[in-house]
Amino acid sequence: MDRVQVDADLLRRYDRPGPRYTSYPTAVEFHDGFTPQAYAGRLRQIQADETISLYIHLPFCQHRCTFCGCHVVATTKKEIADRYLDYLEEEMKLVRSQLTQRPRVVQYHWGGGTPTYFSPEQLQRLHRSVNAHFDLQAEAEQAVEVDPRVTTPEHIEVLADLGFNRLSLGVQDLSPQVQEAIGRNQDETQTRRLFELCRERDFASINIDLIYGLPRQTSDGFGRTLETVLDLRPDRVALYSYAHVPWVKGHQKKIDTDLLPAPQDKFALFAQGLGAFLEGGYQQIGMDHFALPQDELGRARRQRRLHRNFMGYTVQRAPHMIGLGISSIGDTGGAYVQNCKKLSTYYAALDQGELPVEKGYVLSPDDALRRWVITELMCNAHLDWKNVEDRFGVSYSDYFARELEELATGPAVDDFVRIDPGTLEVTPLGQLFIRNICMIFDSYLQQKKSAAPIFSRTV
Repeated sequence: MDRVQVDADLLRRYDRPGPRYTSYPTAVEFHDGFTPQAYAGRLRQIQADETISLYIHLPFCQHRCTFCGCHVVATTKKEIADRYLDYLEEEMKLVRSQLTQRPRVVQYHWGGGTPTYFSPEQLQRLHRSVNAHFDLQAEAEQAVEVDPRVTTPEHIEVLADLGFNRLSLGVQDLSPQVQEAIGRNQDETQTRRLFELCRERDFASINIDLIYGLPRQTSDGFGRTLETVLDLRPDRVALYSYAHVPWVKGHQKKIDTDLLPAPQDKFALFAQGLGAFLEGGYQQIGMDHFALPQDELGRARRQRRLHRNFMGYTVQRAPHMIGLGISSIGDTGGAYVQNCKKLSTYYAALDQGELPVEKGYVLSPDDALRRWVITELMCNAHLDWKNVEDRFGVSYSDYFARELEELATGPAVDDFVRIDPGTLEVTPLGQLFIRNICMIFDSYLQQKKSAAPIFSRTV
């Protein structure tokens, strides 16, 4: 961080609500006018020679952490898992019935919730179902999220045998006072034991998830967590900003906001993590990830071919993404589609032989252009305007006249970006405010005047 100076005035001016741009347009724009029939039509557009990414949402957790922003079902009734797998299989059959042949999967991800809430035998059953309907490629990226508190050695053995090559361990913060404040009891011994077991099974890449901005988080306590993670030396680290959105996630109301760090203190925690990982030999990936130089994400970032979708940063650029399970989001045939968020409505749709669609969004040509621009900035911190013109047949200086003017009078003055005749380059300082830079290209955000909160804050 010696290269980057961030003062309180800069933080004050840029700390505002804004999207994380997991998608563009964001999920706020999805609507219930997008029907199961519309989704079926999009699935039928997938060509036989095209590859796909496949995401399966496994929503169950034994307990709900108060900070969590994921769509979970907290229950100790393990019998619920088999019924969910029954319906997942029905959804796979419906999706497959719309495709001309078994699609070739190059990226495959189990998320949650807690995938290892399911028993090893249930995970084997799920994988068999996937193989019955989809063609997993030998070189596919197969990733799964695991919780050290509930994941057993048997889980790890089964996941390795099934071909999973990437694991992500949820840690967040190892400080006891923080864990008490967020309802997550996970000691260092549990984390180390599972990490070392994963190393013994020789997974290609292991990621650790951390969160900054949590209640009762201090520089000293977070520093000890960083020391532990650096000692473990995972291939990748995700350092997420805590998104306090109680108007979306009602359980977050249990968090005492007086215990949350002030914006400048929260940013200092991120700077602490950034400095620790850069000094530890990691390369910054996008806005909140780090990877060792030899990791494929590190190589892709240096070569400006990094990509991002609903499953995170990846080197796989499949033209379609299919989501299975409650709340999952797909990106297929130029449209986003999100499944029903409640188990009851998800089950009811499948009982009627209908794809369990709750809402979606069809991208316009302008959406597709802006999505490409925002994705390139989020992933590779660079834009080649000739690529934009060649891909979309527009004059960038005319099409983005407003955006270029706003960049020149704001982010460029603050040394966030460098604007040249042929390129737009995000500086190291600008990477810390990449959401703010991308917001300039968001035509929907420019139109929103609502005083009601929608997004988390950018700092």
